[in-house]
Amino acid sequence: MIASDLRLALPNLISLARLCAVPVTIYLIIAGELSWAFWLFAAAGVSDAIDGYLAKHFRARSVIGGYLDPLADKALLVSVYITLGMQGHLAAWLVILVVFRDALIVAGIALSHALGHPLQMRPLMVSKVNTALQVTLAGMVLLLHGFKIDGGWTLAVLTALTAATTLISGAAYVVLGLRGAARIEGASP
Repeated sequence: MIASDLRLALPNLISLARLCAVPVTIYLIIAGELSWAFWLFAAAGVSDAIDGYLAKHFRARSVIGGYLDPLADKALLVSVYITLGMQGHLAAWLVILVVFRDALIVAGIALSHALGHPLQMRPLMVSKVNTALQVTLAGMVLLLHGFKIDGGWTLAVLTALTAATTLISGAAYVVLGLRGAARIEGASP
């Protein structure tokens, strides 16, 4: 019985640990310890893969895990973007774009729930690519600045790709949300 409880709890504990890593990562960035922040950010990425594997492999998916895992992911990514922007390692316009896109999506979902018509939306392929680029950019900023490596055009290219996919992904979600709202309005008596 204890083994099955542990299998169910372990993915959630890993997600919770990733959530707890957020303030430590922020502190390390503010303190100028970008190399340590890189290692913690990388460990968080590995932990995300591990908790997903465990939840799937052991059929240990849970309602709390369904909320905790993406919350930990977004909290870490948004916090790192904001902190890197405040420290001058990422352009302010990119930080605003990334945070605004996420806030817009969350607001749309919350509004649809509040109106009693939750939208069923799955991550779009462009959104998955965008998330991968956002993570890669944050990791590369921490790596290059933390270890004093000249990345050449790497950050400029990643910044442009991240901005483009953030705009496209955000626009796609707005269109899907408006279509869903129109269907709901059309079905109302």
